[in-house]
Amino acid sequence: MTNGLLLIVRRGRQMRATVVAASMTLAVLAGPAAGRAWAQFTGPLSVPPPGTVASARIPILKDVGIDQKIGATVPLSLPFTDESGRDVTLGQYFGKRPVVLALVYYQCPMLCTEVLNGLTASMETLTFDAGKDFDVVVVSFDPTETPALAAAKKQTYMDRYRRPGAAAGMHFLTGRPDAIHALTSAVGFRYAYDQQLGQFAHPAVITILTPTGQVSRYLLGIEYAPRDVRLALVEAGEGKLGTVVDQALLYCYHYDPTTGKYGLVIFGLVRLGGVLTVGALGTFIVLALRRERRQAAAAGAGRSSSTGVR
Repeated sequence: MTNGLLLIVRRGRQMRATVVAASMTLAVLAGPAAGRAWAQFTGPLSVPPPGTVASARIPILKDVGIDQKIGATVPLSLPFTDESGRDVTLGQYFGKRPVVLALVYYQCPMLCTEVLNGLTASMETLTFDAGKDFDVVVVSFDPTETPALAAAKKQTYMDRYRRPGAAAGMHFLTGRPDAIHALTSAVGFRYAYDQQLGQFAHPAVITILTPTGQVSRYLLGIEYAPRDVRLALVEAGEGKLGTVVDQALLYCYHYDPTTGKYGLVIFGLVRLGGVLTVGALGTFIVLALRRERRQAAAAGAGRSSSTGVR
């Protein structure tokens, strides 16, 4: 028993000696820096100098944005190359129907794909058909991109938007720097190339143009409510697209350029309600007058027949 206790005591002393030796070794290896780090806890902790605030704008983004130019006309003579490699002009896609213009670049890792996905998702719910009621023109603002990239991107969305005639109504173009600059400047689309990232910084937007190439509306963001797209196309169609109901809705929904969306306008609802009320009253009066005339005519015919019998 005594020998066992002595063995435990000896092992305890050896363990304490080992711990002390390890602590001394760490102190020697760490050197003066360890002493300083330990000493900092006895006084105020050092705070690093403040960096850039989270709300500060990234310098490159100063050159990125949308300058809305509603009413401006895009140069229809600008030359581009379509997805099959043919030389075309922008004007080939105008003249008959409204045009949805999407400025993207095909190798964009994220935002451009989201813009095209959002546009296609909205188109899928519309009763309007691309190629019949409107056209979609997608233009790459990266002059290094090729028709092969445009063709691959088009095929991706053709596989998703399965409607007859869609291939003839959706066009994916590439172009030279001067043509790209002229088009982006015409619609107020500002973008910049980030050398460090090797990517473009650019806004997310689709632009609705009239059949003559005038800028009608901008829809901002990456999700486009089908109602907004429909109303924008109806407005750009200059009375040739949509139903009477669509035209009536434009009295109730007003385009807000700051949000790029259509919002409900109470005054428009009141005005439309007034028009409908007047119309209903007018119809009632007309029907009432016709009924009175028929009743008067029937009464006159009855009196005439009675007189003839006598």
